Amino acid sequence: MAKRDYYEILGLSKNASDAEIKKAYRQMALKYHPDKNPGNKDAEEHFKEAAEAYEVLSNAEKRSRYDQFGHDGMRNGGGQGFGGGMSMDDIFSQFGDIFGGAFGGGFGGFSGGGSRRRVNKGTNLRVKVKLTLEEIATGIEKKIKVNKLVSCSTCSGTGAAGGSAFSTCSHCRGTGQVTRVTSTFLGQMQTTSTCPYCNGEGQTITNKCNTCGGSGTTKGEEVLSLNIPAGVSEGIQLSVSGKGNAAPRGGVPGDLIVQIEEIQHPELIRDGSNILYEHFISFPEATLGTSIEVPTIEGKVRIKIEPGTQGGKVLRLKGKGIPSLNGYGRGDQLINISVWTPRNLNRQEQDILQKLMESENFKPHPGAKDRSFFDRMKEYFQ
Repeated sequence: MAKRDYYEILGLSKNASDAEIKKAYRQMALKYHPDKNPGNKDAEEHFKEAAEAYEVLSNAEKRSRYDQFGHDGMRNGGGQGFGGGMSMDDIFSQFGDIFGGAFGGGFGGFSGGGSRRRVNKGTNLRVKVKLTLEEIATGIEKKIKVNKLVSCSTCSGTGAAGGSAFSTCSHCRGTGQVTRVTSTFLGQMQTTSTCPYCNGEGQTITNKCNTCGGSGTTKGEEVLSLNIPAGVSEGIQLSVSGKGNAAPRGGVPGDLIVQIEEIQHPELIRDGSNILYEHFISFPEATLGTSIEVPTIEGKVRIKIEPGTQGGKVLRLKGKGIPSLNGYGRGDQLINISVWTPRNLNRQEQDILQKLMESENFKPHPGAKDRSFFDRMKEYFQ
């Protein structure tokens, strides 16, 4: 695809001065900077395109060659040619001084030298979202209303009445930092700190917005749709980029931190990716066998109890547990069978059981002790 004209990219005429070129590039780079457009590939391409244009037009020799021969004059060493391998870090290190160190070091820190002019970042918000076991098992889209700081609609978040009432800070001269020189017994010592008059922004507002008082933010609310994946657990935190509080005067919004809370199920207990359930059957049911209905996170199911089932028997429902958060596999539901021993018997029931006790079939089998409690626990955890 043919490259766009460098002057067109920066919105300049061919007789633009060096100062105009520098100003135009700075505006374009701040607009499309990756810190202000996280994950936006189109903005990243505009950012690189502007840097390529500035790399040529800011150099008198390259600009002269470009004006004569166009893009063809940039080949064979005539220009950097960012498609040839110049990374984002290269751009920051080479042109960082253009920004006065804006964005506080993000994306390589603008380590090309010069002072650092800070761009505001909004604070993070934290919310708790309660989920049932069923919602955790399937994943869910939750809509929540969040009270937060939003960008002022009157001034479009700039903090200035009319949207353009700014002036360069006279104390730091737009750099966002002030330098102090103090004398010590070792000699003079130079220290640099954030400008207290403009809070590191390099600009001051000459006419503040009446709605937000110059902050660029107001109290508001937003309804957010959260896609919560299956398999989350109590206390886990999910981060939603850019959905926290708006930043003062058009900076980068904070993030929304979502903390998961599990609502206890009335019958089922979660154990990692497995689900535990205890079911009581009567002595006759254990002896003769029966079918029972048990709850699961997907609804009730009916299972068979074999004749002669012993108390402590663990039945496994494969794949009826919680999915793994990373998407690999799913737990089981483990059902512990307990035999209920009645406490209050009438005379007739006592007589019946007395006769049964005398039967050889109701005495513990000699091999009953071969299967110990520990053997059953091994089966439980297999």
